[in-house]
Amino acid sequence: MGIGTSIFLIAVGAILRWGVSDSVSGIDLPVIGLILMICGVIGLAISLLWANVWSRDRRAAAVEDRPVARERDVY
Repeated sequence: MGIGTSIFLIAVGAILRWGVSDSVSGIDLPVIGLILMICGVIGLAISLLWANVWSRDRRAAAVEDRPVARERDVY
């Protein structure tokens, strides 16, 4: 789940939780909204943690590389 999907789930959950006043028989819309918001927050936390770990690995690999020596073109 990406950051955009997580934010989308949080937004849809908030709309269902606080913005919809209709009722559907057998379905509790505010509870479904709360579940979507919780899933969105968990997904957002995991996505941000994963992005932080991934960027840290890339930074460490870039620091350990040796610089490339190039010959200058003489005209």
